[in-house]
Amino acid sequence: MKGQFFLPFFAFTLIICSCSQKNKKETQQWNTKKLALENQAHNQLLDIEKEQGWQLLFDGNTLDGWHLYNKPDSTLFSAWEVKDGLLHCDAANENKVFGDLITNTAYENYELVFEWQMALRGNGGVFINVQESPAHAATYRTGPEYQLLEPAHSDTQTPKKKAGSLWGVSEQTNPTVPKPAGQWNLSKIIQKDGKVEFYLNGVLTAKEDFNSSEWKAKLNDSNFSDNPDFGKVTKGKIALQNWYFDSWFRNMKIREL
Repeated sequence: MKGQFFLPFFAFTLIICSCSQKNKKETQQWNTKKLALENQAHNQLLDIEKEQGWQLLFDGNTLDGWHLYNKPDSTLFSAWEVKDGLLHCDAANENKVFGDLITNTAYENYELVFEWQMALRGNGGVFINVQESPAHAATYRTGPEYQLLEPAHSDTQTPKKKAGSLWGVSEQTNPTVPKPAGQWNLSKIIQKDGKVEFYLNGVLTAKEDFNSSEWKAKLNDSNFSDNPDFGKVTKGKIALQNWYFDSWFRNMKIREL
């Protein structure tokens, strides 16, 4: 009697386990498909955004619209690459040409929005109003920097070097901390008639008027006091820094104001 009861029970258990494994596999497949669909939605503009004048600064597939600072012919051999729909700086690869990535176009009055993340203890930046010229060896010689920083980096303890600050010149307008490695941060830069605002995950972190006497006083009191061309203009190119740490960007869009 026991044997007759056990056989049907064993068969029933096998069926249940088989169905459970099948459901688990189908769930995993669905999650993978769902993730792929979500990734496809990045680096695209909604119709309403197009009507509002937004343009993609990164199309998710190519480096079109960008080149290596002062080395345009070396762009394809640089650490900057498009991988899995992301703009990635493969900073640790010593076989790549080192340098910052810069837009082909100069901008004056605009709103820039982008998502980013840094490697653990990573440090980087986005420069604005950059004047590209062989006379200027690096982007930071002319362009003010929106600081990108992974929270484990030691610069988080330095007021004028925190994430979202205008690096080396002014402290955060409102205190905030970026999301750690593996998570996306949302940043925004607005510049209009020389007045600039930085935002990090919805928090205003910097506000300056590049035409004001206050700005000039801050420059004179900074490490840029001996750099005559830094922060002097309100129109220029936008650059992404390669500062020896891997970084990733997506959903970069801009509209002129």
